Amino acid sequence: MEQSDVIKAQLMDERDLDRTLDRMARQIVETFAIDDLGPVNVGLIGMQLRGVYLARRLRKKILEVEKVDIPLGVLDATMYRDDFRLRLKQPVVRETQIDFDITERHLVLIDDVLFTGRTTRAALDALMDIGRPASVKFLVIVDRGLRELPIRADFVGRKVPTLPGEEIRVRLCEVDDQEGVWLVESGLNTERET
Repeated sequence: MEQSDVIKAQLMDERDLDRTLDRMARQIVETFAIDDLGPVNVGLIGMQLRGVYLARRLRKKILEVEKVDIPLGVLDATMYRDDFRLRLKQPVVRETQIDFDITERHLVLIDDVLFTGRTTRAALDALMDIGRPASVKFLVIVDRGLRELPIRADFVGRKVPTLPGEEIRVRLCEVDDQEGVWLVESGLNTERET
């Protein structure tokens, strides 16, 4: 957490997060009828940054249960955002790497938090520049409401209505010093999730 953040509640600990991902992996398997008996026409796309690690965890869970290795891609939609030129700081552009054909494939786009919907819209634009998927489902750990665009998640770990000035912080051990989900009041009052 940032030094100026005030923690209002811990919404998930490491165990809760793992159980949520177990449930979401089962939902993906059921939605797309994934099993080891036939070809799989599904791909996971993790959005930079934390969505990538969540996608890797989901892929591993599906592999362990169904013995099916689903292709995984990494997507950075920074340059597709409608506000990247308006930001005062130079945006951090990360890697996009999708090593499989997404055309006519069912995709699960994965992110940590859904807020305004702007990052999701940007990710959809980026995907359409790469190919034409058969469908795109959206998965988030937390849907915090307060949408600015008509975007919704198909798979939601938890819905947490928030107020202006509140943020949801998902922390993963792969990139952070802790694991879990927190509701915080930001001392800087800057919104980072979308």
